[in-house]
Amino acid sequence: MWKTINPKSLKTFHCVQCFIRFESLATSNTSVGVNPGDSRSRRRDRNHYSELDIPFRKAARGTFFQDKPVFGNAYEEDVTLQAFLRRTLPEHVFREVSSDLNRFGARVSSEIHDIGLECEDNPPKHEPFDAWGNRVDLLVTSEAWKRQKAIAAEEGMVSIPYENKHGPWSRVHHVAKSMLYNPSSGLYSCPLAMTDGALQFFRRSPMTSTNPAFSKTFSHLMSRDPTQFWTSGQWMTERRGGSDVADGTETVAVPQPDGTFKLYGYKWFSSATDSDMTLGLARIIDADGGSVAGSKGVSMFYLEVKKPDGSLNGIEIQKLKNKLGTRQLPTAELLLDGTDAILASDPGRGVPAITPMLTITRLHNALASAAMMRKILLQARDYATKRHAFGKNIIDHPLHVQTLSRMEVDTRAAQLFVLDAARLLGLDETGEATEEESLLLRILTPLLKLYTAKMSISTVSEGLEAFGGQGYIEDTGLPGMLRDAQVLCIWEGTTNILSLDVLRSVLKSSGETLQVFFRATDTRLEEAAKSNVPAIKDACGRLQHSGRELKGFLDRSTIEGPAFMELASRDLAYSMSRLYMGSLLVEHAIWAEATPEDAVVAKRWCEQDLCPVVTNHGHGHYSPDGQAADRTLVMDGYPEKLA
Repeated sequence: MWKTINPKSLKTFHCVQCFIRFESLATSNTSVGVNPGDSRSRRRDRNHYSELDIPFRKAARGTFFQDKPVFGNAYEEDVTLQAFLRRTLPEHVFREVSSDLNRFGARVSSEIHDIGLECEDNPPKHEPFDAWGNRVDLLVTSEAWKRQKAIAAEEGMVSIPYENKHGPWSRVHHVAKSMLYNPSSGLYSCPLAMTDGALQFFRRSPMTSTNPAFSKTFSHLMSRDPTQFWTSGQWMTERRGGSDVADGTETVAVPQPDGTFKLYGYKWFSSATDSDMTLGLARIIDADGGSVAGSKGVSMFYLEVKKPDGSLNGIEIQKLKNKLGTRQLPTAELLLDGTDAILASDPGRGVPAITPMLTITRLHNALASAAMMRKILLQARDYATKRHAFGKNIIDHPLHVQTLSRMEVDTRAAQLFVLDAARLLGLDETGEATEEESLLLRILTPLLKLYTAKMSISTVSEGLEAFGGQGYIEDTGLPGMLRDAQVLCIWEGTTNILSLDVLRSVLKSSGETLQVFFRATDTRLEEAAKSNVPAIKDACGRLQHSGRELKGFLDRSTIEGPAFMELASRDLAYSMSRLYMGSLLVEHAIWAEATPEDAVVAKRWCEQDLCPVVTNHGHGHYSPDGQAADRTLVMDGYPEKLA
């Protein structure tokens, strides 16, 4: 009876089970139509099934394998980046920059991307002792990590804005190139960011031209020769805190007869521990061992990590940090025990000396955010053309495309924000910025960093979801992007700290930064409002209305006091960021070579709540009752009731 069943009708996922079941029937004494003693019949039946093309037989792999996403030339595929550069740069500069980025985009795709994944697979290791018990504190990094350093030097990933080939546009070139490099760098972009910050410090410092150690270091930091190229760390954070360096710095500097210092302290979070040199904060102590408290007692110091003989410069690596992400990057707790150092700022002026470095590193943080968004979106888009589900490729499912489209709107807004800040920085660092442009850069920098960081986390998370289960699998290289993105809202100032920094910039400039901000947005919107394109007119109308609401809120808040503004600062920063990014999008959409898609992006960006500070003020979030409700909600159920 079993022989009358057509084997070809067996379903793919049950064929092996059915085969076993039917063969057992064939060999049992109860089989119908088969003589149990007929061995020739049994062999003939087995031979019949062995000739079938049965999936999963002999190898548990099957016949279907999903094509992986291809990461191509990110510059060629990034219409927003290309359009901004073509719109903004002088024609001859654009030709040179675009050619370099196109070449480099191909190198990232064909070479650097895989090296970056190797860095993720081979994180640094710390070997505190040798086989004989000697303290050696050997920091072992992978060959891929070392290769990234050489590539960074060759490609001028730090030197471009300091070579200044294209004047103020050199910084735009540098940021655009860094956006291609960053998410494929295996986090080598982090020491590069700090190296850029150190170069900015030395370029502005009057000590660089008079101190041979500083001028030598400056040459190493901007070298394109891999054998001469140095990277810099920034060792600021101590146990008491990261952002509050004024009260958190416990490291002391002991003056030496030759004018140098020896540092004694504990650096809690020292990124790029394998750097060649670093800048750090410490308090100079007097002959009685005393020091000045607060920010006025903190000075900046320069030190080289190793002595000429290759041993560490009075440094003990206590441990490598076990981080959620950025595992490729060696980050350590360090004990400074008589570390030789040189005073790099005026005594007691260490905190102000950080400011130009922060502008640079916060810009790097923001470009990393936008670059991660673009990379995950490019990969998700390619995957959507290859993944077949429910009868068609997922690029043909409107709901999936809608999700990618929303990610695209956010990504374009983030990119334009980063590139506009790069334009302003290029003008500022070459001395070509007007006073207004410098003030605008001051208030935009914390806004840029805090808002793009939040966008990156949500966009990269959504991007992983676009891959389904594969987005959660480490072998794909995708989950590491989300882990790495999470740090972007923490490093270089958390969202709340940066929101307060926005307020600080307004107060220290007596409101000038705020006035410059509104003049910049109003000018763009007045020009864009002349457009006859309905989508652009709609976007401009929404932005202008939100701008008026925001100004009204700020006018009314002057009678509320500092505590009110501090509570509203986060929503204020979000509102200012959304308004400014919207103005950039409509400016881009009215460009003569803009596409209809540019208008759609501007319109959709402006369909969100552009002024959450006004909305939440209307809900009473900043009132005494709102504050009381916040605390009650947070402490509800906490066992120790606080007064």
